[in-house]
Amino acid sequence: MSDSTKYILAVDDEPSMLRLLEISLRQAGYQPLTARDGREALEVINAQQVDCVVTDLHMPRMDGLQLLKEVRKTDTELPVIIVTAQGEIGSAIDAMKNGASDYILRPFDLAELELAIKRALSFSRLVVENRFLREDKADTTGLIGNSPAMQHLAESIRQVAPEKATVLVAGETGTGKELVARAIHAASPRNNALFVAVNCAAIPHEMLESELFGHEKGAFTGAVKERIGKFELADGGTLFLDEVTEMPMQLQAKLLRALQENVIERLGGNRPIAVDIRVVAATNRNPRDAIKDGKLREDLYYRLNVFRIDLPALKARKSDIELLATHFLAKRRVDISAQAVQVLMQYDWPGNVRELENVLERAAIISGNQQIQPQHLPAEMLNSNGEFIDATALGHNADTAEAPQNPLCLPNAVEQLERQLIAKALAQTNGNKSKAAKLLEISERSLWYKLSQYGIS
Repeated sequence: MSDSTKYILAVDDEPSMLRLLEISLRQAGYQPLTARDGREALEVINAQQVDCVVTDLHMPRMDGLQLLKEVRKTDTELPVIIVTAQGEIGSAIDAMKNGASDYILRPFDLAELELAIKRALSFSRLVVENRFLREDKADTTGLIGNSPAMQHLAESIRQVAPEKATVLVAGETGTGKELVARAIHAASPRNNALFVAVNCAAIPHEMLESELFGHEKGAFTGAVKERIGKFELADGGTLFLDEVTEMPMQLQAKLLRALQENVIERLGGNRPIAVDIRVVAATNRNPRDAIKDGKLREDLYYRLNVFRIDLPALKARKSDIELLATHFLAKRRVDISAQAVQVLMQYDWPGNVRELENVLERAAIISGNQQIQPQHLPAEMLNSNGEFIDATALGHNADTAEAPQNPLCLPNAVEQLERQLIAKALAQTNGNKSKAAKLLEISERSLWYKLSQYGIS
């Protein structure tokens, strides 16, 4: 078994439900552990590695809430997911106040359980990473994601941060270019000096030269006193030039000279001023296209492009969306449903991470800072009826997919989970009944009986 295997402890006093949870966890790629009540669960937790706990609320000897409180006495980071019934939301809220990572309502979809576990594990990992960030100033603060693209980005930052080389960060709007620049500064020997950011597109061209290089008294109308510019302010630290291709061409020539000679002159002055800065520049354009369009001097491009970092668009790293959503919503202490996460995953995000953050902030407001559901998300993310169709619900008709009238009815909950497990097994085996039965750990004869019983084709 690989080191990356996650051990999930399922706690339930109903043998049939516990068995179903065990099978579904194994199919989802986890190593299942089981316990019949809170006391038995504590024995498991104390005896071996447990990465997440999924526990029923009502059990003999020690219930789910008592188990949660006992776990939190010794471990503040172990994710605990509470399973409760529709009519017991108050108990679930009490559990969240006592440190539960999440809760799901009976009857629940297998996909919802898997996403709740994935979300809890991601948030737990984020808590650990943030603790290390506070302890280690040389980490990539603010960068969220575990996708291959983000791992490559983190490695690039670690490589270039200790150097003095100029860095050019290219990426679409909203991908986090300033975050990358700040991460480079934080991991560099210059991190005790200032990080100074200038948005070259937001400052009028006639004022940008003074903003960058400062001016002497009387240099122009209204210059009633001398003023230091961003180059002098960033001396010893890092200067971040955002949207550098929006800088006027004549000013680019002055920037090139400052970078080559580490010397500037204030506007209206003739005294050279030595500066020791590290420049990180950024653009949302393709630099080669900007050169062709007359937006970027070619010699300046070569001076800036000593070390190039290309940021991936969010649609190219969708596996990070759930982790990003958890990060953004943690500030509001707002949860997001598994169905809403699926909606986010199916959208292409032309505005990238910045759009995702804004969408989640709006959704939190609309939801009243309650759990975010698909209906709280923008209409363009939903279908023509304003609904989201769960693409993971396979193998049974919509007529049979209605939730049971009584949410506390255990046979109905077990039946629903059996349907989903059977459908998932058939999907994984391309309809091969023999292989599906082996996955389900039942006889092929039992599988045929259940197919007939539930009307699954």
